[in-house]
Amino acid sequence: MATIIEMPKLSDTMSVGTVVKWHKKIGDTISNGDVLAEIETDKATMELECFDDGTLLKIFVGEGEEVPIGSPLAAVGEEGETVEDLPSATTGEEADEGVTTPSETASEKEENSDDSQPEDESGEAPATTGTVHGEEGGETSAKSSSSERIIASPLAKKIALEEKIDLSKVTGTGPSGRITKKDVLSFVQAPAEKAVVVPSSDSQEKVVSTRVEAGSLGNLKEQSVPVSKMRSIIASRLLESKNTIPHFYLQKEIDSQPLRLAREAMNERLANRCSPDEQPLKLTLNDIILKACAETIKWIPEINTSWEEKEIRFHGNVHLSFGVAVDDGLVTPVIRNAESLDLITLSLEAKSLIEKARGKKLSPDEMSGSTFTVTNLGMFGIDFFSGIINPPNAAILSIGASVKKPVLDSSGNLRAGETMTLGLSCDHRLVDGAVAARFLKLLGETLERPASLLV
Repeated sequence: MATIIEMPKLSDTMSVGTVVKWHKKIGDTISNGDVLAEIETDKATMELECFDDGTLLKIFVGEGEEVPIGSPLAAVGEEGETVEDLPSATTGEEADEGVTTPSETASEKEENSDDSQPEDESGEAPATTGTVHGEEGGETSAKSSSSERIIASPLAKKIALEEKIDLSKVTGTGPSGRITKKDVLSFVQAPAEKAVVVPSSDSQEKVVSTRVEAGSLGNLKEQSVPVSKMRSIIASRLLESKNTIPHFYLQKEIDSQPLRLAREAMNERLANRCSPDEQPLKLTLNDIILKACAETIKWIPEINTSWEEKEIRFHGNVHLSFGVAVDDGLVTPVIRNAESLDLITLSLEAKSLIEKARGKKLSPDEMSGSTFTVTNLGMFGIDFFSGIINPPNAAILSIGASVKKPVLDSSGNLRAGETMTLGLSCDHRLVDGAVAARFLKLLGETLERPASLLV
């Protein structure tokens, strides 16, 4: 009997998921552990694994379609086994040929049929352009004329009108060569020829082909793109954070030269321990900052709290989250029990989480339950910024770039130095100004004297 693969709950706050891409098509042999599809949740895009062996018999949800948790996505079973269509099943040519084209949005599906366009028994409008197969197997080329219809979804037509695109130049990938929204957007993004209509001297329209010069406007492009699930959730959560959490901000400039020298010395030591054919571990400044945060929080527990309306929760462990930039957003994987990890172990854990984040392999547990967040834009050359608190954390630390500048030494003499600015955004319901200042002062002292991390 076939196994129905359902939309899993991939995060604690997830209620719906979107199928971004199918990695298998109908008829493919599936083994335990194979990745079937990429699913976009409220936090990230993650891979959907199959835990059964067999053949992919049916795909019920097309790419781009959003469905609730528990909805059937696909069926896996024995080759030749029959699976009945479900209400959300893919039908028509997509199912017959195993093609998983992006699902149409509601606006595309509305009034999909036209009174002037007859439909065949499958409900699909017959093609009126392109190649026509005759009764005896021959092929004839259909001549396009002003009286012939171009098969395109309403949304595709709308976008084409806005972008001044000649739909006759767009290749349709939908059933019967139907032009979809994706086809039009792909045409817009390609530096291909576009038709521009200009009036001639005899008042008749003449089509003039012009070529868009790639790079003439840099990356500027007039377009509208759908809001992804990740970007939508990021927007709502940040808005909620700013509207419901009373933020206040502190900043402190520290001497970052000792931090850099310590990192260089530690990496040299790690390289000397490796054989010539081994790749040595390289510590980053972010690794050392994460370790310093975990050590500092142990002595300022008010920073490691959460607001629970009728009570304040003090967390017994430090679960550090840190920002990782991915396509279309930002994810914050969590290093568990960071206060008990040595620097090398913490660095390895951070690197593993970064690799998983960029490969879309983070599990829900690896993205939830943080008690403190660190965000670093120093590698992009940003001197200073203030982060928005990541609920239910009490604070978020922002790290700026290490900047070379003249500084005064302990004797009052001017010398070449390096400084870094730390920013701390706090929830005033949980953290008072004096507590935040104490934390930032102790953290700065630790980073200016990295050897203190050894005791």
